[in-house]
Amino acid sequence: MASSHSSSPVPQGSSSDIFFKKEVDPSKHIRPVQSLPDVCPKEPTGDSSSLCVAPSLVADQHRWTIYHSKVNLPAALNDPRLAKRESDFFTKTWGLDFVDTEVIPSFYLPQISKEHFTIYQQEISQREKIHERCKTICPPKDTFDRTLLHTHDKSRTDLEQVPKIFMKPDFALDDSLTFNSVLPWSHFNTAGGKGSRDAASSKLLQEKLSHYLDIVEVNIAHQISLRSEAFFHAMTSQHELQDYLKKTSQAVKMLRDKIAQIDKVMCEGSLHILRLALTRNNCVKVFNKLKLMATVHQTQPTVQVLLSTSEFVGALDLIATTQEVLQQELQGIHSFRHLGSQLCELEKLIDKMMIAEFSTYSHSDLNRPLEDDCQVLEEERLVSLVFGLLKQRKLNFLEIYGEEMIITAKNIIKQCVINKVSQIEEIDTDLVVKLADQMRMLNFPQWFDLLKDIFSKFTIFLQRVKATLNIIHSVVLSVLDKNQRTRELEEISQQKNVAKDNSLDTEVAYLIHEGMFISDAFSEGELTSIAVDTTSQRNASPSSEPCSSDSVSEPECTTDSSSSKEQTSSSATPGGVDIMVSEDMKLTDLELGKLANNIQELLYNASDICHDRAVKFLTSRAKDGFLEKLNSTEFITLSRLMEAFILDTEQICGKKSMSLLGALQSQANKFVNRFHEERKTKLSLLLDNERWKQADVPAEFQDLVDCISDGKIALPEKKSGATEERKPAEVLIVEGQQYAVVGTVLLLIRIILEYCQCVDNIPSVTTDMLTRLSDLLKYFNSRSCQLVLGAGALQVVGLKTITTKNLALSSRCLQLIVHYIPVIRAHFEARLPPKQSNMLRHFDHITKDYHDHIAEISAKLVAIMDSLFDKLLSKYEVKAPVPSACFRNICKQMAKMHEAIFDLLPEEQTQMLFLRINASYKLHLKKQLSHLNVINDGGPQNGLVTADVAFYTGNLQALKGLKDLDLNMAEIWEQKR
Repeated sequence: MASSHSSSPVPQGSSSDIFFKKEVDPSKHIRPVQSLPDVCPKEPTGDSSSLCVAPSLVADQHRWTIYHSKVNLPAALNDPRLAKRESDFFTKTWGLDFVDTEVIPSFYLPQISKEHFTIYQQEISQREKIHERCKTICPPKDTFDRTLLHTHDKSRTDLEQVPKIFMKPDFALDDSLTFNSVLPWSHFNTAGGKGSRDAASSKLLQEKLSHYLDIVEVNIAHQISLRSEAFFHAMTSQHELQDYLKKTSQAVKMLRDKIAQIDKVMCEGSLHILRLALTRNNCVKVFNKLKLMATVHQTQPTVQVLLSTSEFVGALDLIATTQEVLQQELQGIHSFRHLGSQLCELEKLIDKMMIAEFSTYSHSDLNRPLEDDCQVLEEERLVSLVFGLLKQRKLNFLEIYGEEMIITAKNIIKQCVINKVSQIEEIDTDLVVKLADQMRMLNFPQWFDLLKDIFSKFTIFLQRVKATLNIIHSVVLSVLDKNQRTRELEEISQQKNVAKDNSLDTEVAYLIHEGMFISDAFSEGELTSIAVDTTSQRNASPSSEPCSSDSVSEPECTTDSSSSKEQTSSSATPGGVDIMVSEDMKLTDLELGKLANNIQELLYNASDICHDRAVKFLTSRAKDGFLEKLNSTEFITLSRLMEAFILDTEQICGKKSMSLLGALQSQANKFVNRFHEERKTKLSLLLDNERWKQADVPAEFQDLVDCISDGKIALPEKKSGATEERKPAEVLIVEGQQYAVVGTVLLLIRIILEYCQCVDNIPSVTTDMLTRLSDLLKYFNSRSCQLVLGAGALQVVGLKTITTKNLALSSRCLQLIVHYIPVIRAHFEARLPPKQSNMLRHFDHITKDYHDHIAEISAKLVAIMDSLFDKLLSKYEVKAPVPSACFRNICKQMAKMHEAIFDLLPEEQTQMLFLRINASYKLHLKKQLSHLNVINDGGPQNGLVTADVAFYTGNLQALKGLKDLDLNMAEIWEQKR
């Protein structure tokens, strides 16, 4: 209790004022840390009867109580000797898990403000004024005594005699240096005959130390005497404190007695009931846990049983449920420490088994006999396999099915060829080993039947593939639909849970504010009721089937393959099989959407595979030019069969495959080239042998023309009996007009109709046929021009000369072709795609070329007569007799011209032609009269010329068809200037 501060004031008297008016600097006051005295005694005081009613919680729960307290925690935290409190006080003492938490302010402590101290300030203000007035009247006495100060200085001087080593706070004699300094060994050394001197030194040292001790004791006694009143006052306070503590202890004992009685009467029974209820709940949980462990123990045998019946989905569900139970409810159980890894290995084995099973199913489904039925093979098995593969995210099973489709398509063609070849006795399979060579030995009817059989088998194959893929697609869509509905239900349940959590938090906060005791039983009861509410909500949903293994109200509920925690929903496949979709399908909507698209693409691939195999089959048969040698009827039949197959596959698969269509187009192009080359060669031979004489028209050609009379182009059916009885006609009658033609043109008309008919039968070759037909018409025009106008027939056929009849007949043939060009154009226009309608301009060019050719022929006929007029009229002389020989020859040649062309050309064309010839005649006659200076003067020469002209006019108008021809011969006269 002594202070080291030498100038500390000493209180006088026994007043209750403060002891020290000047604070002590803690940095200058150093003393060892001492534990505070016990506030409470180690054992409570009082009679023995009061000890037996101590709180039972202390004895029962063995918790820390105030009886174990050694240090007051506020005193330890507010230790003034520590300059700064350690920041890691709590974490160092209570561990790193200790975190500061915000203390919730008490709802029962009012908020203290200045208004609460207003009354106190009013009461104390008067006393404070009196106190201040007394201080001014009676100043405090000087507490220092000069004698005491003198005595203090003397004591201080005495203390300075004591060596500083004794004043050190770390003074310890066990230190060798300190010991040697206090007790030097030199004073105790008796060697060398100096014993009496050493004894005197030791005695002197002992007296010095005794003197130091006396000085210290005197100073201590002096300090105690100075502070005796403070000690006495402290002792008096201790006695008062002991009295207060005794009263407090008695009050606490009484309170404990009352609490013990209340606990015994009111709480002990209720708490016992709660403990029993909690114990019962724990026993039920343990029982259910044991039942759950027994069920989990049977997982592996149950999985083996399910796998033996190919119940992959059930086995996977059981494994998933067991894994969930192991991770959540049976976590940490030593006996099941290896079961999780075993189930994982078993799950991998099931994955391999499902892949192998799906491969086997695909092979069995696609390779069964191709009959008319398209039912799915073992639909329930397929649905189970697909669900298992989706559950395990094995999304590559479609690739297995696609590979199996390719193999099956190859086998279909191979089996069809084998069956067909085995039925043909002419094929020796021993000599011809290769199946492709055997197939090439079939003639067209046999090969066509084989192709028809292949196409029919492919159609059934595609229908079967489509039915299977529809089942898979429906399973995927049902899973996708379930995901969407589950997402919606989760959103609704989350909203409901948020509302329930808010209400529960409000109720718990209210109970805490009321100071109620919230025990484990309360939390169990409340949470159980909430779980029951949630379960009832799940049960209200038609697609839910909850089952909890740790529920108290349902102790019989266990985990097995038939009861799980996942919710399921049912739908149906196109075949009528119910689909139960579980919630543990961990596939995203994007993955399911891609899988659905892949299924549709797989159906498209099936169509492409069939078309590709058919193309290879056609290519292998076309190696020796077999398809190019087909006639029109055979190729049209083949084309229609292929187009029908393409249409059937498009209707089944929803996609138009282009490979077979491209192969058909390629073969059609080859057929068109051969078709055109054959007919062009035939036309060339006909033209080279044509003598350009009028030919009789057989009845079949007249019928051919009559079929085109209504604008529709079609080859008539052959009527063998009726055609032989009818005689050929001299001319061809087309819409009331007569056409005198050569035999080549009749065949050309038939060839043109064959082109048009080929377009009807094979619409894909319309553009090629149009190009080829325009080329054929141009060829006929140019070749006929070379032979007739160019006189090529003189060398080719051996004609002596090209007559006017040849020219007129050629013109009439060209006119017949020009008559049918608009009909042909309309026929092609109705069948051409809109984007290729510009190709019709070829007919416009051909029509122009034909008109130009006809005009050239007409000009050639006029030129023939023009040269005749020039030759005859250049020798004309105006003299008797009348008519002159010149005009007689002219009229004779005109009659021959008329006779040659009148039966070939229509009357209108004949008149127009003779008008042009007459114009040439007038021009040459005018030229000759001008040369002879014969004018219209009424003289003898004028009369002779008039007589010759009248003879010419009369003879010309006398010709058939030229009677009404206005010759206007007055224009030959011209007045000479």
